[in-house]
Amino acid sequence: MEPVDDTRAAGGEASELVVYGAGWCPDVRRSRTLLEVEGVAHRYVDVEADAAATELVRRLQDGARRIPTIVWPDGSYLVEPSDDELRARLR
Repeated sequence: MEPVDDTRAAGGEASELVVYGAGWCPDVRRSRTLLEVEGVAHRYVDVEADAAATELVRRLQDGARRIPTIVWPDGSYLVEPSDDELRARLR
């Protein structure tokens, strides 16, 4: 997992947690709900409505577009994390 240094390319700011996903995806909804329950502020970007976001996600995943892709302010990221993986990263 290499840090991301250009979350702004997809409309984000480097100072915020960003969830890249699609509204139809149950894993995206699950991860966003967990973040909300944990009180973690985040911005959601719909990869189906934002071409730059899709490009960023594909670059991070060597061409794949698995969601959710969650990018932290430090540039680290998780792809399709389980609830346990996401909770561990939040701690």
